[in-house]
Amino acid sequence: MGWLYLLGAGLSEIGWAVGLKYTEGFTRPLATALTAASMIVSLALLGLALRTLPLGTAYAVWTGIGTIGTVVLGILLFEEAATAFRLACLGLILAGIVGLKLATPA
Repeated sequence: MGWLYLLGAGLSEIGWAVGLKYTEGFTRPLATALTAASMIVSLALLGLALRTLPLGTAYAVWTGIGTIGTVVLGILLFEEAATAFRLACLGLILAGIVGLKLATPA
């Protein structure tokens, strides 16, 4: 169950990271409220995941999911560069996440 909590936490991490862009410096109340809610959900789910997963693994996977998702959405939503080098770096992060998952019992 810890891994499912961690996946949800990572997806919520993406939500609040991208949400920050939409708050326009916290001047848009709805975007700000949704971003804050996503932050709370992300931290709450991370806390639940930490009941059964090692801290280092959980934190690295949480931030890795957030990083990959945020970069991909930056490319799709905000026309950020999708160079081969950036995509290769995302591949390395993904390899690290998979490696940590495989190296961590249940």
